[in-house]
Amino acid sequence: MTTLSPTHSLPTAEEVAIARESGRALSAFLQTRAETQQIEIFDDKGAAHPVRVPVSALRLLVDVLTEIGEGNAVSIIPIHAELTTQDAADVLNVSRPFLVQLLERGEIPFHKIGTHRRVRYQDVIAYKERIDVERSKALDALAEQAQALKMGYE
Repeated sequence: MTTLSPTHSLPTAEEVAIARESGRALSAFLQTRAETQQIEIFDDKGAAHPVRVPVSALRLLVDVLTEIGEGNAVSIIPIHAELTTQDAADVLNVSRPFLVQLLERGEIPFHKIGTHRRVRYQDVIAYKERIDVERSKALDALAEQAQALKMGYE
């Protein structure tokens, strides 16, 4: 189940409020040792339908509701998903041509299905974590240099 869309719409104010309220209500039931919980869904006629849900899925739902409650759009991507180059570029917030350059330089593994490149989501996230660490080190070095040069940072 890949839920990537080209436009992620931000939640409305009403959705934000509902997400906050429901996230708080659900989180109270996550401190259980049970592997499943039962929730009820009500149809258009008001009839209740019980649904058993794994607690791990409820945790994920609470995480999603927390993000929506903060006004963020949310995408869910399975860890083992294979992404198109456009989807991978969207995850990294870069252009597709730039991503293709990264692939061709061997910075992110990929394989081809016919003429189309596919990238594993895990590999994209591993690359993102790697460059985030490098950026953090570079920023630390710049801050150190600025302090050594007494550039107003203390």
